[in-house]
Amino acid sequence: MTMHNVPDWHGTTILAVRTPTQIALLSDGQVSMGQTVMKGNARKVRRIGNGEILAGFAGATADAFTLFERLEQKLERFPGQLQRAAVELAKEWRTEKYLQKLEALLIVADRQTTLVITGAGDVLEPEHSVVAVGSGGNYALAAARALVGYETDAETLGRKAMGIAADICVFTNDNFTVEILDV
Repeated sequence: MTMHNVPDWHGTTILAVRTPTQIALLSDGQVSMGQTVMKGNARKVRRIGNGEILAGFAGATADAFTLFERLEQKLERFPGQLQRAAVELAKEWRTEKYLQKLEALLIVADRQTTLVITGAGDVLEPEHSVVAVGSGGNYALAAARALVGYETDAETLGRKAMGIAADICVFTNDNFTVEILDV
């Protein structure tokens, strides 16, 4: 773990791409344990909140599922208010001793907003139309930002950027899972 309870992740890449017509959330499928690839087709992105919210995670799977469940509870309490639900989750994550031990980062998106939620209590709305986390996150982010002016389809842009990340990062493969919402 690095400073402020934000882990230094090795082993996944999650990318969110927002265009005027779509939001695409992509993940690779690789699960690594040290230098060994344990699984190549893991599903790290999914729909939550009655299918209206895309969510992806980097980090420990059980921890991420716990956080997804907590986020869904917050969404039930604050329907249609992803940002409010995310802030409530981040506050709980930072203050409850049990949750403080959870090691994951989340990217969540609805039709209006894309957010990164961390265990340090951060709820970050990216400045640009793309955001990424995980070991290959910076590669995917750089590629996606470079492609934004040339590709208008969110899924196509995301697949190209993730392909570049998979070519560079040994902890990222090209077995992508994609979830899309029309905006």
